[in-house]
Amino acid sequence: MDKESLRIIYMGTPDFAVEPLKLLVENKYNVVGVVTNPDKPAGRGQKILESAVKKYAKTVGLNILQPEKFKNEEFLRNLKELNADLQIVVAFKMLPEVVWSMPKLGTFNLHASLLPHYRGAAPINWAIINGDKKTGISTFLLKHEIDTGNILFQEEINIDDDDNAGIIHDKLMYSGSNLVLKTVDAIINQNYTPINQDILINNPNDIKHAPKIFKADCKIDWSKDLNSIHNLIRGLSPYPAAWTEIYNSKNETIQIKIFITRKEEDSHNYEIGIPVTDNKSYLKVAVNNGFISILELQMAGKKRMPINEFLRGFQKINEFKFSLKD
Repeated sequence: MDKESLRIIYMGTPDFAVEPLKLLVENKYNVVGVVTNPDKPAGRGQKILESAVKKYAKTVGLNILQPEKFKNEEFLRNLKELNADLQIVVAFKMLPEVVWSMPKLGTFNLHASLLPHYRGAAPINWAIINGDKKTGISTFLLKHEIDTGNILFQEEINIDDDDNAGIIHDKLMYSGSNLVLKTVDAIINQNYTPINQDILINNPNDIKHAPKIFKADCKIDWSKDLNSIHNLIRGLSPYPAAWTEIYNSKNETIQIKIFITRKEEDSHNYEIGIPVTDNKSYLKVAVNNGFISILELQMAGKKRMPINEFLRGFQKINEFKFSLKD
């Protein structure tokens, strides 16, 4: 079997899943179908939006399936009729066994972590939030328990001190695309050795997890140490974004999202949460063992802006304090 005869079904939805699909198509792999989320209304005008994967698939004329439910009989019939040898899943929903077991060569998933660490919905975010210095990408065969299947290949990348989730997302997107092709070629040539994740786990308590992130997880606790706060902010930037509240003596409260910060190690006598600013070019928040210098933020209802623009329009910042997490 070669790449022209191997029949592939590709499953994915967001931008992260577009690049691997694009690389498969451009390198003449035989993608016979794409499965992606149904179109849905979004925004104030409830305009119908197509997934990023669907938009790309349409431009190259791929067959597209958009099931509301994976166990729908019509969908399963249409999927089976495509007669795939292999399925590839990138940034998609959890699949039932009736779907992932359908192809004779199985189904593999691309996951944005070095498994078995960071199984779950938000591996990129949590690796940065936890202050990790490296992460990576894994391909593995699907099985019942989420993100636990036998590993096929992995590739490691460094996380630099000021990398945020957006930067690491893009790095992994491109390295992951190449890893998908490497994995497909290995399957074609039967040149791979699946690794059971259990043998990589010495102590289950040491495994790092990547659960879905909720709004409460994104609130900044200014009483934490300098590195923890900086890592939270960059781990949530640009999405969903870390947030905080500022308040004054009149009990006026304003919510702010913070996107880019710089950490400044320093010993000081400021109260935690006090803003330190020249009201023109810089705004720092006093924290344990230093300051968090805010470079880009967004007030509720306003656009994202650099700190000098914010200070020009908000001269009362000295009257406010940054609230500690409840």
